[in-house]
Amino acid sequence: MAETAWQANIDGFEQAARSMIALAGELSPADWDRPTECPGWSVKDQYSHILGVERWLLGDADDGEVRTTANTGLDVEARRADPPGEILGDLRDVIERRVAQLRSGAVDLGEVITTPFGASMPYGDFMRHRAFDVWMHEQDVRRAVGRPGNLDGLAADCSRLILERSLPYVVGKRAAAEPGQAVVVETPEHRWCVVVGDDRRARFHDDGVDPTVRLRMEWETFFRLGGGRVTGDAADVEVSGDPDLARRVLAGMAITP
Repeated sequence: MAETAWQANIDGFEQAARSMIALAGELSPADWDRPTECPGWSVKDQYSHILGVERWLLGDADDGEVRTTANTGLDVEARRADPPGEILGDLRDVIERRVAQLRSGAVDLGEVITTPFGASMPYGDFMRHRAFDVWMHEQDVRRAVGRPGNLDGLAADCSRLILERSLPYVVGKRAAAEPGQAVVVETPEHRWCVVVGDDRRARFHDDGVDPTVRLRMEWETFFRLGGGRVTGDAADVEVSGDPDLARRVLAGMAITP
C-alpha cells in the first residue's frame, strides 16, 4: 500500500516538474522578470529555487548548506545574474537525473529522513511534498504570466492530500473552534467537514451535520490559502455561519512558510 502511494508521489513530482519546464518554453523574455506571489521572487527566481533544491537532493550542491525552510532564498540569490536559458537548461538536466534516480531504486523510499521543513518521514512520503512544492511554484509562475493550467492531475492530487490533511489542525488548533462546532469547506470538486469533539480534538466527519461555518471557494483559492499566497481577508470566499470562526479558520489555513 505504502509503495503504491510512494510511486504516485514520484509520478506527481515528475508531472509537475515536466509541466513547469514545458511552461518555460512559452515564456517571453519579459515574462522571466515578472513578480510572483512569493514576495521578492520573479518568475526566474521560481525556477532557480526548484533547480537548487533538486540539485541539493541529488548531492550536487557545492556550498555545503543544508536546504531548509529558513534559507529558501539561497539558490535564488545564487542564480540572480544567470540568464533564464542557462537556468532552464540546468533544470532540464537535473530533473532528468532526479527522475532516473527515483525510478531506478537508487533511493530507499522507506528510509525515514528529516525533511527540509523539519518533519521526519519516509522518503516516499517526502516525495509528495516535493510534488506539492514544485506544483505550487508552477502555479505561481502561471498566475504571474497569465497562463493558467495543470490545475488537476497527479501533482494537484498530491497537493490536495497535503492541504486537506491540515484542516483538522487549522480548525481545532489555529481557529480554536469549540466542542460541537463544525466547519465545512467546499470547492466545486471537493468537500470537507471537520467537527470538534468533546475532547476538543478536531476530526473529519461524514456529511450530515449542521455546520457552524460553511466556506465555499474555487480550488485555486483553496490552495492559494493553504500555500500562503493570499490572506483570508483578501480571498474570494463565500462565507455562511459564524463570521468570527470563519475569519479564524481562513486566517489559519496557510501551512507553508
